[in-house]
Amino acid sequence: MTKFKDVVKTEEGEVFDVELEKNVLEANRKLAQENRALLQKHGVKAIDVMGAIGAGKTSLIEKLIEKLKNRYRIAAFKGDLTTTIDAEMLSRHKVEVVAINTGKECHLDANLVKKALQRLKLDSLDLLFIENVGNLICPAEFPLGSDKRIVVISVTEGPFMVVKHPFIFMDADVVVINKIDLASAMNVDVKSLETDVKKINPRARVVTTNCRTGEGIDAVMAALGL
Repeated sequence: MTKFKDVVKTEEGEVFDVELEKNVLEANRKLAQENRALLQKHGVKAIDVMGAIGAGKTSLIEKLIEKLKNRYRIAAFKGDLTTTIDAEMLSRHKVEVVAINTGKECHLDANLVKKALQRLKLDSLDLLFIENVGNLICPAEFPLGSDKRIVVISVTEGPFMVVKHPFIFMDADVVVINKIDLASAMNVDVKSLETDVKKINPRARVVTTNCRTGEGIDAVMAALGL
């Protein structure tokens, strides 16, 4: 496999300084606001894509890029602990991709996104997808400066995953329930998952998808206003 060239890596002490200081969350919020202002200045719409490992985050972004790349100038950030495997998958779609390796941290933070933004020519972009590290807990507390936040879940995670991990849904603009073709085999009621989401966050748009086939992708685009 070819080595991915553009990787933002955590420098020694950097994550420690940002995440373990006294007002860690406030420091991150301020950086997120700076990122948001920078993106707005250049007219770039950013979407933070969160969810557990294997939920289908990368597959969703791939399908969205396929549908949108003739209408928008697109780039993507791919957060992972160490590898660039998924970043290479996204780069196959002929869009600019920056891999962000967090080392041992379970989420992206606004500081790492700020560094990654420096790798892009923002005046040449309209749309930025930021795929967070696969995790249903930590990313919720660390806004990155995006316009929208998506949470991707899969029926393969079981019938209770929404109620077990409520916090990540509270600030979500869109919730994507993926792999609906497997719902019967997994004995999961998709409508119940939708109800669980709405109880936690009534304003969230809930969309069902099968990212393998592309089912529901148009509905995701509509929910995001794309």
